[in-house]
Order: sequence, then C-alpha cells, then structure tokens
Amino acid sequence: MNILDKISKYREEEEKLKWEGTFAQYLELLKEKPWVAQSAHSRVYNMIKDAGIDETEAGKQYKFFSSQLYGLDEALERLVEEYFHPAAKRLDVRKRILLLMGPVSGGKSTLVTMLKRGLEAYTHSERGAVFAIKGCPMHEDPLHLIPHHLREDFYQEYGIRIEGNLSPLNMLRLEEEYGGRIEDVLVERIFFSEDKRVGIGTFSPSDPKSQDIADLTGSIDFSTIAEYGSESDPRAYRFDGELNKANRGMMEFQEMLKCDEKFLWHLLSLTQEGNFKAGRFALISADELIVAHTNETEYRSFISNKKNEALHSRIIVMPIPYNLKVTEEEKIYEKMIRESDVNDVHIAPHTIKIAAMFTILTRLKEPKRGDIDLIKKMRLYDGEAVEGFNSADLAELKKEHPDEGMSGIDPRYVINRISSTIIRKEVKSINALDVLRSLKEGLDQHPSITQELKERYLNFISIARKQYDDIAKKEVQKAFVYSYEESAKTLMDNYLDNVEAYCNRTKLRDPLTDEEINPDEKLMRSIEEQIGISENAKKAFREEILIRISAFARKGKRFDYRSHDRLREAIQKKLFADLKDVVKITTSTKTPDEQQLKKINEVVARLIDEYGYNSTSANELLRYVGSLLNR
Repeated sequence: MNILDKISKYREEEEKLKWEGTFAQYLELLKEKPWVAQSAHSRVYNMIKDAGIDETEAGKQYKFFSSQLYGLDEALERLVEEYFHPAAKRLDVRKRILLLMGPVSGGKSTLVTMLKRGLEAYTHSERGAVFAIKGCPMHEDPLHLIPHHLREDFYQEYGIRIEGNLSPLNMLRLEEEYGGRIEDVLVERIFFSEDKRVGIGTFSPSDPKSQDIADLTGSIDFSTIAEYGSESDPRAYRFDGELNKANRGMMEFQEMLKCDEKFLWHLLSLTQEGNFKAGRFALISADELIVAHTNETEYRSFISNKKNEALHSRIIVMPIPYNLKVTEEEKIYEKMIRESDVNDVHIAPHTIKIAAMFTILTRLKEPKRGDIDLIKKMRLYDGEAVEGFNSADLAELKKEHPDEGMSGIDPRYVINRISSTIIRKEVKSINALDVLRSLKEGLDQHPSITQELKERYLNFISIARKQYDDIAKKEVQKAFVYSYEESAKTLMDNYLDNVEAYCNRTKLRDPLTDEEINPDEKLMRSIEEQIGISENAKKAFREEILIRISAFARKGKRFDYRSHDRLREAIQKKLFADLKDVVKITTSTKTPDEQQLKKINEVVARLIDEYGYNSTSANELLRYVGSLLNR
C-alpha cells in the first residue's frame, strides 16, 4: 500500500468515526458509555494508563512514554501518580498548573509534545471519544446544557457530575436557534488537533508591549458590531484565544515564567474556579489541563518575587531531571542519530556508550560514602551488579542528593560533538577516541562552562578514556581467542575435574599415561587468583562451585562456565592473560610475517562478523590496543 492509499484509508476511517445527533440521543449514548463525559485531566490519565504499565522492582514504567523518553521512569511515575491520577479523581490537584522544571534538553518539551500528539490519537479511539455542542468555537461540553437545579438529579440517574456553566454564545443559541429546547441541541464528535486548534492550545511569550491578552481569551469582532448592535453580544466576539480553543483538552504555556504578569493573572481563576474572563461577558467555563515548563534558574527567580505569591499556591512543580543511566543515555543518542542525515555513517561499537559514560559522570554528585566512587555509582545506577553493594545501597545513594540530575552536560551538546566528528572526519566510520577528542575540544566553545567545570569535565573525559581502554583490550583479546567458547569450555572442564578431585580427596588420571596424578593446584590457583580468591578462601570457593553443580544437576539443568558469574569472570581473565603476549606482538608489529598477518586478518574478520565493526574501525581498534599493550 503506497502513501496515497494510506492517506485515503485514514480519511475513510475518520469518516466512520464521526457522529452527530441531538442532545437527547447523546444522553442515550452516555448510558452505554459513561466514560465519554470524563474531564480533561481524566482523559490524559486514561490515555497514559490504557497504553500499558509494566511493574518492575524499581517501580512503574508507562509504555506511553517509552518510545521517546529514556531514563526518566522515576520522574514520570511521580508525575502520573502524584498529579494525573489524583486530578483524574477530581481531587484538588486538578486545580493547579502543572509546571515541569528541569535543565535544558532534559525532555520537558518532548514530554509535552507526547501528551499533545497522544491526545490527538486518543480522541480517535473509543475510550478517548469527545463530544461537543455542534458549531461551538470552544467545543463546549454538551452537559453544560443541563440546568443547575437538575444536576443533582442527573448525578443520581447517570452517576456523572457536571461542572461549569453554559457559555454566553451557546446560551444565546439555545434560545434563538432551539427555542430553549435543550433536547434538540445538536451534538457532534470532535477530534483534537493542534493544527486545527481543536482541544489543544499553545501560548508562547513574545514582546509584552505588542502581545495582546486577546491571544489568550479572544477578541471583539468589530466588523459585526453594526450587525448585532453591541460589543456585549456574544455573536460579536471571536472565541478564538488559546484558552478558548484548548477547552476540553490541554494548554501548553511555553516558558510561562517569562510571560508578562497580565497573562498569568488569567490563570488564577481558570485553575482554581475553572473559568476565565473574556470581554464584556460573565465568567466563561473551561476544562483544560494547563502545562508549563521552565528551567530551575527562572523558577527560583519567580518564587523569590513576592508579587507572584498568589500563583505559587496554584502551581505543582514536577522536577524533570537528566537521565542518570548510561544504557538509557545511549538510546537518546541513537534516536537522535537515526533522525539525522548521518545515520549511514558507521559508528564503531562502544562509541556511543563511552560518550554516554562521560555525560552521566558530569551529572552525578560525589557519593558521601567513602567505600564507593563515581564509576561504581554510575554502574549501580545503570542496574549493573557491583560486588559488595545491593539495592539498599542504591536507594541510599539516591537519597543523598535529591537534586541529582538537575545539572551537567546536556544531550544536545554531546550529539553536536558527535555530528561535528562525523562531518569533520569526512569518513564513513568514527570511534570512541574520535568522539572523546571532539568532546574535549568543544568544552572551550561551550558558553556556560566555567574554568572550574572545564577541569572537572576534562577529568571525566580521562575516566571515560580509561573505561574505553579496558573495553578495547578485552574486545581484541576475545577476538584473538580462536573458538572462544570452546576454549572457555575446555579450560572450565579441566578446572572442574581438578576441583572435584581436590574436594573429594581423590586423584586424576593422566590422559596420556593413564597414571594417577594429584589435582593440579597450580592450574586451579592461576584461575582463582584472577578474581582475588585468597589461599585461605580457595577451599570455600571450590566447595561452593561443587554445590552449584549439584543444584543444577538436581533440576536437570546443564552447568557451564556462564552459570556462575565469578567463575565466568575468572575463566575469561585467565584466557586473556595467557593471550596477552600474543596480542601484543601481533598488533604492534609494523612488518608482520605471514603467520602474524594471517592471525590479524582472522581477528579483523571476527571483529567484523561477530562484534559489529567494519574494516576501518576494526583495524583502528587493533592499532590502538597494540599501542596500549606496548606502554
């Protein structure tokens, strides 16, 4: 199906969703589908909930946000559970402006955009259907037609509470077009659209001298005054301000705290009472979620101004910090690269990971505990197992600095430096060293980085470089092992045979001479020493391995070297240690002989086929590791 066919199909589906009927027919619909009458806050909450929720040990993960926002699970859970959920239950928090506060490029705008795009799609679904009085520029809730003295009776019959008054325009239309018969008023299904200004509004501050309050609340249509005879006739008023058009949905205030005060006062009544003043009319009811976003500096300045106290109590501040997980930061960069025109450039394995490590280090605060450094903290935050630490330690670390993640390097800076590396290098391949070099050079050009911060960040680049050195050496050493899995299995089987004989106080048979021999203590210690098993602890470690093997056997499972984390680490390190000299000689020789050349070509092929390198990045990696081993 080509794009035009898809457009045609979408148009047909939207036509099928359309509905029009009288208010009496709408009430019949309400009996079948009472959720149709939900509030704006309830609609947003149900949209998020209906997308799915994953329960994890760390908390709830909302699938609605998972495609665009990474590493913000805790902040998003707090947002949904402390604001949207109680607001959906008509609790008092719905009478507050939602202010997202966080550092630049932290995901605030993306979050708001997701809510807007999500609502547009949700109103096309059965659960998100929205109905309005036909012909109303504010898409007014049809239930406003029910007179106040009958609303308690309506609640008893339908179980639905009605809030808000009929707008001046619809009050006039009810009398003139329908002769006061509310059951005949036409109702239609509407679909939110920011482009068509239906249910979604956006307000951005500009020059306060030229920006008019009419941008928010609408304005008089002077061309119609002669026809209707009065400025207070609702037909002579354009209900086209952002607050009018955002009714039933959501209103985004971009950089709200930069707005002139006269724009903010309108929000006082709207948030607390659910109405606002426009022209020469009574208060106009509006049901909308108001979302604003700002950075921490502007927010501190705002709350320090005593003139803004009335607004303080009408704002709920939700911190949106930077992501603090390396693997999630990688996803952010990968997404940005996918959306660019340089996604055909080969980025060597671990390049994005090393850039992410540097970024996360700049955002972390030094642990107060002396037994943990920033690297261990970074690994714990990323969900890695760090020996000697558990989930209780992780929770304690997170409590140490409540404002952690509100400062540091932003993703845009890193992706700009990666882009600069790609463009400047003019090749189809970049690696971690290229990006670290570019990050270092860019610190001089960053306007907000002080000399003190620069020195700190240079230290983090050095730490990230050391991490890359370790990864690069292991990668090459692994690639040098011919049939790595087979070598590991052979070494493990040999070790286990000796461990079993040692623990059972028996002897082994020499495979060549068939004579009985003692367990090979030298072999066992050479493996155990790789992970720091002392002479005193060797017996307990060996017995633990045998117990693990027995447990696997009872469950009918096969034990291999990956079944025990510490044994796996020991086997790998032993293999790498044995190969170090071979790697060193082969990678650093300027004029390799035929045998060495064959070995290099085999390693390059393995790096390409199994580890995701291309020819250029594989050869660069070998040269770099050769230089490391010769230092």
